[in-house]
Amino acid sequence: MRLWLRKRGTNVPDDRSGLVVAYWESHDEHLLTAGLGTIARRLPSLVAAALRLAWQASPRDTAVALVGNVAAGVFTVLGLVTTSEVLASLFAAGPTPDRVRAALPSLLLVAAATGLRGALLAGSGWAQARLKPLVERLAETRLFELTTRVELAAFDDHDFHNAMRRARDSGVPDTATVVETTIAVLTGAVGVLASAIALGLLHPILMPLLLVAAVPAGWAAVRMARLGYQAFYRLSAARRRKFMLSDLMAERQPAAEVRAFTLRDFLLGQYAKVADLEQGVQLDVARRRAVIKAGGDLMTGIATAGVYVALGALLAVGVIPLSVAGAAVLAIRAGQGSLTALIQTMNRLYEAGLYFGDYLAFREMAQERIPAPLSPPAEPAPFRLLTAENVTFTYPGADRPALSDVSVTVGRGEVIALVGENGSGKTTLAKLLAGLYRPQEGTIRWDGVDLGAFDGEALRRRISVIAQDHTRWPLTVRENIVMGRPLEEDRLAAASAAAGADEVVARLSDGYDALLDRRFRGGHDLSGGQWQRIAVARGFYRDAALVIFDEPTSALDARAEHALFERIRGHADGRTIVLITHRLASVRYADRIYVLDGGAIAEQGTHAELMERGGMYADLYELQASAFQAVP
Repeated sequence: MRLWLRKRGTNVPDDRSGLVVAYWESHDEHLLTAGLGTIARRLPSLVAAALRLAWQASPRDTAVALVGNVAAGVFTVLGLVTTSEVLASLFAAGPTPDRVRAALPSLLLVAAATGLRGALLAGSGWAQARLKPLVERLAETRLFELTTRVELAAFDDHDFHNAMRRARDSGVPDTATVVETTIAVLTGAVGVLASAIALGLLHPILMPLLLVAAVPAGWAAVRMARLGYQAFYRLSAARRRKFMLSDLMAERQPAAEVRAFTLRDFLLGQYAKVADLEQGVQLDVARRRAVIKAGGDLMTGIATAGVYVALGALLAVGVIPLSVAGAAVLAIRAGQGSLTALIQTMNRLYEAGLYFGDYLAFREMAQERIPAPLSPPAEPAPFRLLTAENVTFTYPGADRPALSDVSVTVGRGEVIALVGENGSGKTTLAKLLAGLYRPQEGTIRWDGVDLGAFDGEALRRRISVIAQDHTRWPLTVRENIVMGRPLEEDRLAAASAAAGADEVVARLSDGYDALLDRRFRGGHDLSGGQWQRIAVARGFYRDAALVIFDEPTSALDARAEHALFERIRGHADGRTIVLITHRLASVRYADRIYVLDGGAIAEQGTHAELMERGGMYADLYELQASAFQAVP
């Protein structure tokens, strides 16, 4: 568990082994040096933010949890004070039966206070248990509502991506932790306050004794917190390496190469090094914790003896009666437990609060990356002409544009090809034409209207994109093709046949109901070419006016590639096709070919025009064709 520590020089051995600091370790140095004053200053804002979130998740459960804990504290005070009266009756002069009868009313009151306190804490605990999943769901829903709405370019921004992962992996789980520990801190504070009030009511001079008795236990808790977090910090990179090694040895994807290259002994040896380091640190921490605990227990014993001596002195001089001394012992013991719990929950609250702060900060960041709503948004009509005019686009953090001053024209019903070497900007241009990115300079127009004037969701319903790195969704074949759109069996069959995916389905025992993920029982795994056919069928099913194919045949053999391109041409039927490919033989029949080089349009024209020109396209085409010519 990561815990806050007293402020001092860290001097922590760093076993990171050259690994880059992970996004989830962004607050580690801060946690190592945070002192009690830092935590105390930050607590009010954390508590306020946590209670707001809890109230939004469930006002009733939040109120029950808070009121129940406060009310339980009231009955704690009542029980401790009444205990003094019970002891006074039992220690009074007279026959034992008479003293017991005199103590009965107070005994019944103590029993009632104890019972009611238990009932209130049980109700509060039930409310907290209900609150946790509600808070987690609310936080996660709000996060995903934002991540699915932000502009696509945000995911290419390193800072945004790291912030999103911190919010998702640490911030969301810690929202529930913040709420839970906030209530626990309030509970601990109520417990300490209840003990202090009870001692004050018994006799004001007894209140300082609570502090004397509780300080040693608090010191030990802080010291062990420091050791625990130092161990976490020292082992963070080693454990990341251990997770990497475990994936290499226990996951399906690398399993073949582990065996083919006989890596078993090498990987086990690397694992043993990390495990030895982890074991050594853990044993060292266990030893040092045992020493600190022994020291804390010793000091607590000395402090407790001092408290008893002080109580004895107060008894001897007649300041307090024996019954008050007995009740004071109970109150001090209860206060010790509450104070130790309070310190520990403050540790957890402060740490969780840092990651909860990441969650809140990311929500603000993501809100700024959501395209401004249009009023009223334009609805794109089936287009006649799509144009990109002097478009320039630079990815976040890049030192040069991916596209520079690019202009293309796409007419309805045309087949347009984008070709060029790797990194020339083909995929980026396709995403701009699809409205997934917005250019920093220039304009993309749909029948003369800037794409920015359209509602993004409405625009993308008219465009289908089959990406080169298409997602292999862990869903059934049917769901992979339909992708959330209304199911029409005839269209599904037509799209599958057009993409050649019907041949893939025919080989699966469950047909369209086959689950495409071997991690689940009964799941199936497809080859790269089979997945590509499923992805193309997905694009055909949308029945969009503009269909963009990005390397749709990269994983297909020559025969399947030729058949697919013939299907694409046949499936066009009035649709507009934008085709990205490295295989130039496939674009000979395109209405227009744009050759990109270094983010700019180097050439454009039909296949015949570009071959006659003898430029870059002709060189690339002849280079590919030469590979199929007979060797003399």
